[in-house]
Amino acid sequence: MKKIIITGALGQIGSELTMQLRKQYGVNQVIATDIQKSNSDVVYSGPFEQLDVTDDKAFYEIAHKYEVDTVIHLAALLSATAEQKPLLAWNLNMGGLVNALEVARELNLQFFTPSSIGAFGPSTPKNQTPQDTIQQPTTMYGVNKVSGELLCNYYFQKFGVDTRGLRFPGLISYVAPPGGGTTDYAVEIYYDALKKGHYTSYINRGTYMDMMYMPDALNSIIQLMEADPAKLKHRNSFNVSSMSIAPEHIETEIKKHIPHFSLDYKVDPIREQIAQSWPDAIDSSCAIEEWGFKADYDLTKMTEDMIWQLSRKFQMETEKGAI
Repeated sequence: MKKIIITGALGQIGSELTMQLRKQYGVNQVIATDIQKSNSDVVYSGPFEQLDVTDDKAFYEIAHKYEVDTVIHLAALLSATAEQKPLLAWNLNMGGLVNALEVARELNLQFFTPSSIGAFGPSTPKNQTPQDTIQQPTTMYGVNKVSGELLCNYYFQKFGVDTRGLRFPGLISYVAPPGGGTTDYAVEIYYDALKKGHYTSYINRGTYMDMMYMPDALNSIIQLMEADPAKLKHRNSFNVSSMSIAPEHIETEIKKHIPHFSLDYKVDPIREQIAQSWPDAIDSSCAIEEWGFKADYDLTKMTEDMIWQLSRKFQMETEKGAI
């Protein structure tokens, strides 16, 4: 990667990945795009263009204008939102992906887009889910992700596009607010722990899902994109995870720092059903073997950092509001 265009740059992953890539490769080497502009460091710290990824002509023109060599395609509707608006999800998630792949094909660009544990379904083995296994999701988001994995494989095999991707678990971050995903409770719980001392979980006790702290997710994207292509056997669907946890496990860790914290449950049937259709824990061994994936944060270390970072963030917001 030398010059990179990022779609969905104001989203959960994009807002942090853009800034990290600008530090690593140079401010002017990372062109951020999103459908709307916002008062964000992403917009004002370097090149930014408004882009609707369903507009194939505009997509091509921006990539050509900046002479990029890499596309990181993040623009998408997440799982819970996609289930509420399935046709919009198909048109955005799949239409945008086709446009991004076509730009990569026409301009001979390296390409990344994330997949998800949502690509699995109820018939997938739930424990130590293999890299190559049954993929029969029961959500529109999952259908999009499986289709995306296959489409990226097709563009690699048919056109030689250097496509790469990761099956991300739930991503936990203190920077961007939750964005409509099933795993977002694992972000919200830290916010409410500090602000209210209490959280009501829409995911039930005992419902395990894979999770990853955002710094590990960002590093895994960069590491995969810089990996030797000759060593990549799976390319567009590497299982990656840092931890498999249920809500009560986060509660236990938070109480080490905030003893009065309490957790109760008001289960959302839609999101709980989605969560139940996903694996409890996936096997990341192919990512480890093929390009050296390694997560630095477990639940304990992540919780320490989340509480410290959010405490600083809320204090700064309070001080700013008092001025």
